[in-house]
Amino acid sequence: MDYILHVFIIFGIYAVMVVGLDLLIGHTGLLSIAPAAFCGLGAYTSALLAVHFGVPFYAGVLAGMGVAVLVSFIVSVPSLRLQDDYFVIATFGFQTILFSVFNNWTDLTRGPLGITSIPRPVIFGWQVKSHLDFLILAACFACVAYFVVYRLTSSPFGRVLHAVREDEVFAKALGKNTFWFKVKAFAVSAALAASAGSLYAHYINYIDPTSFTVMESILVISMVILGGAGNLWGPLVGALVLVTLPEALRFVGLPSAVAANLRQIIYGSLLVLMMMFRPRGLVGKYGFTK
Repeated sequence: MDYILHVFIIFGIYAVMVVGLDLLIGHTGLLSIAPAAFCGLGAYTSALLAVHFGVPFYAGVLAGMGVAVLVSFIVSVPSLRLQDDYFVIATFGFQTILFSVFNNWTDLTRGPLGITSIPRPVIFGWQVKSHLDFLILAACFACVAYFVVYRLTSSPFGRVLHAVREDEVFAKALGKNTFWFKVKAFAVSAALAASAGSLYAHYINYIDPTSFTVMESILVISMVILGGAGNLWGPLVGALVLVTLPEALRFVGLPSAVAANLRQIIYGSLLVLMMMFRPRGLVGKYGFTK
């Protein structure tokens, strides 16, 4: 039973990330290769504050989100002046830089050794200890993320993002400052990824740089593409498929080394097939490209 709960907890953490990333990919038409970097920022900020200063969980989450938003401005203000592929390359560079910081700033992050003994969350007297407790907490995070993005995308702010996706020149002609709309969307996506990272750190009780690599970013992007961008349910479906599928392979009886390689093959095959036969994803509203 704990194993099943663990799988759904991981799904809940990814759900927060993919909903935030879909705000960029599905609703704004921007592809970022850095969701894992912002997730790592939230995880390390929350973990360091909790381990060294005894900061409560909720305060650590808010601090992680604040750091992620600040860094998102530093990244997005110059990089969003670039167009299309150049913006993708800029976010890829940021992802690589931040991974190197996590891995080499040993005085702060302990590098490859990681941060251990991250305390379990305590929220207004509620001690989150069991898998069921964490599942409830992850579900709350996912629901809040969904609600935030839903409200944004169904508001005038969201309609401007849709206009940016479809025809940014036309949106500018209507007097909209599309640049700052994209900056704000990038910041919201970064904050949600950071909140997921904080939850992950306190659930696993240990983090190291290998949890926040470019491959992790590609996995999150794959969830959005597979499920379908532009429909808030689509990324959730993609996350559910790509979280549960590797776990299902455990029951096939394949050796662990083969199962790991097979998972990568399945990821790649699914993406190729989706791009060929259903670029909108399983339940998506928009194709991956404009």
